[in-house]
Amino acid sequence: MALHNRISRQELKDRILNDPTPRTTISFYCYFRIEDPAVFRNTLYRALTELGVMGRIYVAAEGINAQISVPSANVDAFRSYLYSYPELDGLRLNIAVDDDGKSFYVLDIKVRNKIVADGIEDETFDMANKGRYVNAEQFNQLSDDPDTVIIDMRNHYEFEVGHFENAIEVPSDTFRDQLPMAVDMMEANKEANIIMYCTGGIRCEKASAFMLHKGFKNVFHLEGGIINYTNQVKEQGLANKFHGKNFVFDQRLGERITEEIIAQCHQCGKPADTHVNCVNDACHLLFIQCDECREKYDQCCSTACQEVIHLPVEQQKELRKGADKGRNVFNKSRQRKPKLNGG
Repeated sequence: MALHNRISRQELKDRILNDPTPRTTISFYCYFRIEDPAVFRNTLYRALTELGVMGRIYVAAEGINAQISVPSANVDAFRSYLYSYPELDGLRLNIAVDDDGKSFYVLDIKVRNKIVADGIEDETFDMANKGRYVNAEQFNQLSDDPDTVIIDMRNHYEFEVGHFENAIEVPSDTFRDQLPMAVDMMEANKEANIIMYCTGGIRCEKASAFMLHKGFKNVFHLEGGIINYTNQVKEQGLANKFHGKNFVFDQRLGERITEEIIAQCHQCGKPADTHVNCVNDACHLLFIQCDECREKYDQCCSTACQEVIHLPVEQQKELRKGADKGRNVFNKSRQRKPKLNGG
């Protein structure tokens, strides 16, 4: 069996979009020691391909981080396979809140240095010394205390469309930048109760360990992140303290938690929380766009990009040569922000 996909991604995407097979979107992670990540990766690829799993999985010596889509009929078989590894037996699986089954269309499993890029080079840092888990009920109780500090460990564009009540944003594009920023922001409050949260738990778990490493005393992190919190709130009939949409890193780009729209279209300023990528292949800027602007600008971020997409294909290819999009995300806080029409 091949250990990599050999079919074009567009063909695979078309297959998924036209496939009526019910699928379930699942995310999970686990920090544990993997002696040979490459061997583990190949074994995983073979097994998950047989089960029809699609998604994005990172494997490193420190563990595994996965966002996947599984044929619903194979969820139990997938769980049984995953739990066959002693370190993963009984691992919590986060089931997507708002799922159309079209979250992924290819299986990518990559070996990385770390499952979350953190920029930590201190060899004395130890993930075993992490903050205390809190479930949804405990989170609500702690957050009712006005002296509790709630820190969002997601990127700025995730925070923009949805977050917990009274949460503090650490305004950055990357997790590696957020860690020292969070320490600096809280330097005068080392004795305070601090709750850290993220989408599925992986970033806030590492962040809680980093805060303890830096001398903070009372650090908690939301078990399973926003996804698990939302499911627990629904199951237990608890008050929901999250408002808006939860940004997710798959084809959906978000799952609806509440009906509130707390963000604005980056082009016209109307209430909107739908993230899109500019359809100009030389741009692909990630930004928020309302339906009216989507139609007005042909799914582009600007009239300049709109003009490009109507050029002959060969001319578009010439314009793309040598272009470096980098982390092409709209950020209102940057001095050199992309210029969106109407924004």
